[in-house]
Amino acid sequence: MDKQLAGRTVFITGSGGVLGSTYVRRMLAAGARVVSSDLPGHRADALKAVHEGNANFRFYDLDVADESQVEGIFQRIMADGWEPNVVLNNAAITGEMLMGAGKSFPDFADTSVADFEKTMRVNLTGAFMIARQMDRDIIGKYPATLINVASMYALNGAHHPIYDGMPFKNFSAYGVTKAGIHGLTVWLAGYWAKRKATVNTIAPGAVFNNHSEEFQRRVGELIMAGRMCEPDEIADAMLFLASAQSGYMTGQMVNVDGGFSAW
Repeated sequence: MDKQLAGRTVFITGSGGVLGSTYVRRMLAAGARVVSSDLPGHRADALKAVHEGNANFRFYDLDVADESQVEGIFQRIMADGWEPNVVLNNAAITGEMLMGAGKSFPDFADTSVADFEKTMRVNLTGAFMIARQMDRDIIGKYPATLINVASMYALNGAHHPIYDGMPFKNFSAYGVTKAGIHGLTVWLAGYWAKRKATVNTIAPGAVFNNHSEEFQRRVGELIMAGRMCEPDEIADAMLFLASAQSGYMTGQMVNVDGGFSAW
């Protein structure tokens, strides 16, 4: 069986969510060594329970909003004998995550600066800090790849009516940070080009995660494919971006959104 990611050591932030855990599973199956990270808690525990017997899997507690933790993460991994050559900036605060934590979704006028800045800190500043640490510890020492995870809402406005009556909403800081993610990508792509590193963005569409039939219907009407996507459909594209086959791509945004962004 062809192992698309043989020889790749992939480091993933925020790997306990629906997409992160799918990336871990699929990349292990594709022959990669996977260094998984997330906040301590039930998501991390579930991920470790599934993969702890796999010699190609390792897990590290990591809060991407904590600068000191980020500054030490690659040295910790390399001290344990692995050298990541693919990094996925996947950690993010999402509407579904806030719903799961029982958080409210205030109107824009009632959004606090503290909540906005917390999302910025995790989704965008955290991605910057991971990339900065790559620059310090990895870039130039061997060929490397960074994949920044954006969203269908990175360069497209949210369709607010689809959230009416739903237990979660799209919130301003999310779209702002996901647009910023691609700004980081294009800046770094040129900055790292001479040091044999590539940087790309993947923009997942509406991923099914036990959403109601009504929400699926509303979203499907906005998408050419007429439906939400399955996590493995995003992972299909992610595996390509993490593989040697994408070696001539850099500075690009890959939309995997069923045609949402093409209307």
